Amino acid sequence: MHFDRFLNPTRTCFYCGVIRAPMEVFRYLFFNVLVFFLLCVAASATDRYTEALFTLKSEFLDDFGSLSDWIIPYKQNPSGKIHGCSWSGIKCDKNSTIVIGINLSMKKLGGAISGEQFHVFKELVDLNLSHNYFSGKLPIGIFNLTNLRSLDISRNNFSGHFPVGISVLENLVVLDAFSNSFSGSLPVDLPELEHLKFLNLAGSYFNGSIPSEYGSFKSLEFIHLAGNFLTGNIPPELGKLKTVTHMEIGYNNYHGRLPWELGNMSSLQYLDIAGGYLSGSIPKELGNLTKLESLFLFRNQFSGFLPDELSQISSLVSLDLSDNHISGPIPESFSEFKNLKLLSLMYNEMSGSVPMGIAELPSLETLFIWNNQFSGPLPSNLGSNRRLKWVDVSTNKFVGDIPVDICLGGVLFKLILFSNKFSGGVSPSLSNCSSLVRLRLEDNSFSGDISLKFSRLPRISYVDLSRNKFSGGIPLDISKGFDLQYVNISHNPELGGVVPTEIWTLPLLQNFSASDCGIRGSLPKFHLCKSISTIELSDNNLSGDVPESVVSCQALVRMDLSFNNLSGRIPEELARLPSISIIDLSHNGFNGSIPDKFRDSLSLVLLNVSSNDISGSIPENDVFRLMGRSAFAGNPKLCGAPLRPCSGSLAMLGSKGTGKLILVLILCAGLAIITTISIAWIFIFRRRSKGKWKMVSFSGLPPFTANDILRSFDATESKEAILPLSASIFKAVLPTGITVSIKKIDWEAKRMRTMSDFITRLGSTRHENLVRLLGFCYNKQMVYLLYDYFPNGNLAEKIAITREWSTKLNLVIAIARGLHFLHHDCYPAIPHGDLRSSNVIFDENMEPHLAEFGLRFLQQINEGEFNSATEEELWMDVRSFGEIVLEILSNGRLTTAGSSTQNKASDLLLREIYKENGISCADSSQEEIRQVLGVALQCSRSRPSNRPSMEDVLKLLSDIKPQVK
Repeated sequence: MHFDRFLNPTRTCFYCGVIRAPMEVFRYLFFNVLVFFLLCVAASATDRYTEALFTLKSEFLDDFGSLSDWIIPYKQNPSGKIHGCSWSGIKCDKNSTIVIGINLSMKKLGGAISGEQFHVFKELVDLNLSHNYFSGKLPIGIFNLTNLRSLDISRNNFSGHFPVGISVLENLVVLDAFSNSFSGSLPVDLPELEHLKFLNLAGSYFNGSIPSEYGSFKSLEFIHLAGNFLTGNIPPELGKLKTVTHMEIGYNNYHGRLPWELGNMSSLQYLDIAGGYLSGSIPKELGNLTKLESLFLFRNQFSGFLPDELSQISSLVSLDLSDNHISGPIPESFSEFKNLKLLSLMYNEMSGSVPMGIAELPSLETLFIWNNQFSGPLPSNLGSNRRLKWVDVSTNKFVGDIPVDICLGGVLFKLILFSNKFSGGVSPSLSNCSSLVRLRLEDNSFSGDISLKFSRLPRISYVDLSRNKFSGGIPLDISKGFDLQYVNISHNPELGGVVPTEIWTLPLLQNFSASDCGIRGSLPKFHLCKSISTIELSDNNLSGDVPESVVSCQALVRMDLSFNNLSGRIPEELARLPSISIIDLSHNGFNGSIPDKFRDSLSLVLLNVSSNDISGSIPENDVFRLMGRSAFAGNPKLCGAPLRPCSGSLAMLGSKGTGKLILVLILCAGLAIITTISIAWIFIFRRRSKGKWKMVSFSGLPPFTANDILRSFDATESKEAILPLSASIFKAVLPTGITVSIKKIDWEAKRMRTMSDFITRLGSTRHENLVRLLGFCYNKQMVYLLYDYFPNGNLAEKIAITREWSTKLNLVIAIARGLHFLHHDCYPAIPHGDLRSSNVIFDENMEPHLAEFGLRFLQQINEGEFNSATEEELWMDVRSFGEIVLEILSNGRLTTAGSSTQNKASDLLLREIYKENGISCADSSQEEIRQVLGVALQCSRSRPSNRPSMEDVLKLLSDIKPQVK
C-alpha cells in the first residue's frame, strides 16, 4: 500500500482493473474512520471550556484570521489547565482553570451567534463582542452568564427585539449595546438590575416611548438612548434618577414639553436632549442642576424667554440652545457663568443687546449668537478675557465698532460679523491677531482704509469685506498673505486704487473678487497664478488689455471683467485654459474678432462679449448658439448664430475686374440650383424615410453618422430598426474603437424639439467632475445619449472599500465641485435631480464624475411637466449631497440623512465615523472629519431654507482643505 494513497483515498487506481476496486473502497472507509477516531481522541483530551470556545469559533465569519491561534491540540494536557487560556481574547483565573473573560472586540468577526455554548461559562465576568459585524438576534443564551458584570455588544448589527430575561444577570454593572439595529420597545425589565451603572442603547431603531419604569434604576450613573425612533412624552419619572451623572436621550421624535421634574436629578453633570422635537418653554427647574457641566437642547422647538434660573448652574461649561424658537434677550444673570466656554444661541428669535457681563465671562471661548435679531453694539470689552477663539454674531442688527480687545489673547481664529450694521473702521488691533484664519465682515457699513496688515496675519486664509464703504484702495501688502485662498472686497464703490501687481503670485489664492470698487489702472501680468479659479473685477475703471500671460492661470474657471474700459483684442490664451467656463468681457472696448480657438474649448459655457467693438463671425459651435443673443449683442460688426447670419461679400474676392464679378454671379446661380435640388431631394427623402436615425455630435466625439453608431450597438442589427434593448443603459464600441456609455430614452415626436434643445444644453455642460455627454442619436421614437465610458464602476459599488481619509476628503470635494458647477456656473442652473452614490462614477484614474445630471428633468419635458429649475430642486440636490457625504464618511453604513442620522447626536455619529475610518484619539484627522460631518448635517437639515447653497458648501470645505476651488 502506497502512503500517498492513504492520504488521498479518493484517488482511483485505473490501471489495477475491476478486481481491485473493493480494496480502494475499504481503504477510503478506513481513512474516514481513522480521522473520526483521531478527532474524538483530541476532543476527549480537551477541556470543556476549550471545546465550547472552539464550537463558538465555528459560528464566526473570520475572513481576516483574527482567531487563527484558536487551535485545539492533539495531546492531553497533563496539568489539567484550560488550553484556551492561551488564545487571544481569552482571560482565565490565575490557575488557568476557569474562563472569566472573553474579549473579541475589533476582531472583524461576523455571522450570527447561537449562544448554545454560553451555559459552559457560568463563571464569566466580562463579555466583549464590540466593534465587529455580528448580526441576527442577540442570543438568549447570554442570560446563562449569571456572574456577568460587563456585557459590551456595541457597534455590531444585532437586530430584532431585545430579548426578555436580562434581569437574571443580577451582577450586571455595564450594558453597552450602542450602534446596533435593534427594533421594538426598549427592554422594560432593565431597572430590575440593581447594580447596573452604565446603560447605552443608543443608535438603534427602538421605538415607542421611554418606559416610566426607567425612573426606578437604583445605581444607574450613565444612560444613553439617543438616536433611536422613540416617541411619546419624556416620562417625568426620570427625575427620580438621583445617581445619574450623564443622560443623553435626544435625536428621537418626542412630543410635548420637557418635564420640569428633570431638575431633581441632583447628580447630573451632562444632559443632552438635542433634536427631540420638544416644545414649550425651557423649565426653570433645570436651574436646580447645580452640578451640570454640559446642557445641549439644540434643534428642538422650544419657545418663550430663557429662564434666569439657569444662571444658578455655576458649574456650566457648555450651553447650546441653538436652532429653536426662543425669544427675548440674553438674561443679565448669564454673566454668572464663570466656567462657561461655549455659549450657542444661534438660529433663534432672540433680541435686545448682548449684556456686558457676557464679555466678562472669564472662560468664554466660543460665542455663537448668529441668525437672531440682536441689536446695539457688541460689548466693548469682548475678548478682554484673553480666551476668545471663535465669534459668530452674523445676521443680526448690531451697530458700532469691532471691539478693540476682540483678539487680546492672541487665540482668535474665526471672526464672523457679516450682515449687520457695523460701522467705523476695521480695528487696527486685528492686524496683530496672528491667530486669525477667517474674517467675514461683509454686508455692513464699515468705512475708511482697509487697515489690515497681511504681513502680520500669517494664517489668514479667508477674507470677505464686500458690501461695505471702504476707501483707500486694496492694501498693497496683501501679497504677503501667503495662506490666502479667498478674498472678496466687492461692492465698496469708494475703494479706488489699483490691483496690486503681485496679487496673482499668492500660492494658494483661489478666489479674488473686487467688483464695483472704483479700481483703476491696468490688469497686472498673470505670473505664478497656479491655483486661482475665480477672478471678478467687473464694474470698475480698468483700462488697457488683458495680458497674454493669463495662460498661466491653468486652474481658472471664471473671469468677469465686464463694465470696464478694457480694450485690445480678446486674447486667444483664454481659450487655451483647460477649465475655463465663464468669461464675461461685456461693456468694454474690445475689438477684433472672437478667436477661433474657443471652438475647441471643452469647458466653456458662456463667453459674454456684448457691448464691445467685436467684428467678424461667431465661431460655429453649438455652445455659442446656446449662449443666446444677449451674450453678443451691441457689436454691430459681429454676425453668425445666434445673431444674424453672415452675408457673403464681393470684397472677399478682390477688385480686379468684371471677370470676377461674372464668376461670382455664375457661382451664385449654380449654388442656388444645387440648393433647390438638394431641398427637393431632402423633402422626398424624408417622406420616404420616416423614422430615420439622425446624429448630433458635441465636442469630444468624432463626426460619426447615425449608422456608424447603430452598427456599433449590434453588427447584426438592421440599421433602421429600433434596437430591442432590455436595459436603458449599456456600452458600445464605436468604429474607431472608442467605448461609450449609452442611455436610452423613449420620447414623443411632439417633444423632440424641446428635448433635443435641452440635451444640447447638457452637451455643452463641461466640468472635470461631470461625465461628458458626447452626442446623441435619435429618431422620432427614441434617443440614445452617448457619454464617456468609465471602466471603474461607481461609488455605490465601492462605498465599503477602506480608503485613506485624505482620499475620502478629495472625493467629497470633487462631488461638491461638480454639483457647484451645475448650480452656480450654468445659466440657468441645472439641478442634478438624481444625485446618489450610484451616479458618482470613476474614471481610469479613480477620479469621480457625476453622471445622469439633468436627466430627471429631461424626462419631465417628455411628460410635459417641465417648467424650469426651481430653488426647491436645488435644495434637494444639496440634501442628497449631504447623504452621499455621510455614506462616504461611514463606509456606507449611514445611508440616509433624513432618518437614522438625523436622530443621532453629532458626537455619537462622530464616534461611529472615527471607528469606521480607524481614527484614533491622537489622529490629526479628527478635526477635519468633524468639520466635514458638520457640512453634511447642515446640508441635510429638514428645512430647505436652512441648508447651505453649494457656493457656501465649497466655502465651508475651503476651511478644511486649502486647494478647494
